[in-house]
Amino acid sequence: MTMQYYPPLSVLVEAKDAGMMVRTLAERRLGVSRKLLSRLKLTERGITVNGQRVYVNDRVQEGDLVELRMEQERSDDILPEPMALDIVYEDADLLIVNKPPGIVVHPTHGHYTGTIANGVVHHWRECGEIVRFRPIHRLDEDTSGLVAIAKTPYVHQQLSEQLQAGEVYKSYVAYVYGAPPASAGTVDEPIDRDPESPHVRIVTPSGYPSVTHYETAAVYGDGIASKVKLKLETGRTHQIRVHMKHIGCPLIGDAMYGFAAPERLADGLPKLEGLVARQALHAAVLGFTHPIRREWMQWEASLPEDLSSLETALAKQDFGR
Repeated sequence: MTMQYYPPLSVLVEAKDAGMMVRTLAERRLGVSRKLLSRLKLTERGITVNGQRVYVNDRVQEGDLVELRMEQERSDDILPEPMALDIVYEDADLLIVNKPPGIVVHPTHGHYTGTIANGVVHHWRECGEIVRFRPIHRLDEDTSGLVAIAKTPYVHQQLSEQLQAGEVYKSYVAYVYGAPPASAGTVDEPIDRDPESPHVRIVTPSGYPSVTHYETAAVYGDGIASKVKLKLETGRTHQIRVHMKHIGCPLIGDAMYGFAAPERLADGLPKLEGLVARQALHAAVLGFTHPIRREWMQWEASLPEDLSSLETALAKQDFGR
């Protein structure tokens, strides 16, 4: 079977790069990781100079055309499934999907179908694209909003590095009980698993560094609830939900991180729980530098219907009292 490749990454060697090893050129000019370079070495036409296969330790001269080719891959372990996807953006390198609540991103034990991955793989096959599903980040099942999916190993590597370096902009909207102690602030508290319940995360001194910035956008019903905008510096599991609970403002509808309400909120809580069937959290804005275009790109997803209805009810102070 003839091997198929994604469009090559190309570098024209400049005078200042003459005499440099192919390995060094790929790392410095394209930011290719050593892991990816090792994969390319094993591919028939993975690394070429002026159309000829070379070794990573070979040296280049001014005017040489260096090309890196990645083999096309399918997600054969993911079942294609027709699905109504809200595709916010797509090009040859990446896909941005607005995930609805109640659906997981990737198949896991107990979720082999009905995931975003199943729908995306079907979409690509319908379009005739040979692409492997590579999400850059994930959202909880009941969190809605923007998810980025890489279409090549190189784009996945580049965006993962941006994510780890804190260069990916992620902004969320949440509806919480009570009002934060300040109109804007930062929660800088380490997070780790609860030793008594491994699926739950807690704030603990021995945890991993976790930083969440928040800004109060609206306060409802004399402090019964608030709309909060949040920006993450780190991406720990359940980070927003854990941090907001930590400052006394758990998300409305959050069954895992809810808490016993202060007396002054008691009359409003039962009705608020009935206004939304999941944690009131939405990944509203996503931005990063496009790995191929080398330009900043940013996308926004409007509130889904359930959170829009929740906001309307909160604004009307319709707490059933």
